[in-house]
Amino acid sequence: MAQGEADDVVRAGLSEEEMRRRAIDLVFGGDESRFQEFCEVLRESLPAQTAAVLRGSSVTGTRWEDGAPFDSEGPGTSDLDLMLVGPEVLELYTEDGFYIPGVLTKPLGEEAPRIAAALEPLRRRLMAMVGRPVNIQATRDFVMSVREVFMRQPYLTLVGSVGGS
Repeated sequence: MAQGEADDVVRAGLSEEEMRRRAIDLVFGGDESRFQEFCEVLRESLPAQTAAVLRGSSVTGTRWEDGAPFDSEGPGTSDLDLMLVGPEVLELYTEDGFYIPGVLTKPLGEEAPRIAAALEPLRRRLMAMVGRPVNIQATRDFVMSVREVFMRQPYLTLVGSVGGS
């Protein structure tokens, strides 16, 4: 899909371009090149058939639980919710790293740094790039569709594609 076509995609009421602009402003201080570098690190670090998407307040501007604005507690206080999508990346998580075995993982983060040890160096690198916590989950395509359609949770595609989109 060409970039212009991707920009036209609407997920749970937000366009890819709207989410992209918001993420660049909120997370990367408006610096497009920092955003592109972040995406390139993901592209180089992930299995070939794995997509990476950003979800949560970095793309919506507000926290789901209480509607608080991104970084409402000060600069760098909101985390990034990175979701990796594809079967290969699921294999990197330990048995106790799943909410639903083989389908949806728990977040790799400060509270559970050992559930996907192979991804921990990437997570640390990404945190250094953005100066804030990064949590990494993994799932399959259909879970992203369920979250978007039934739970109205938008996501911004950073690398690859989800469900052929």
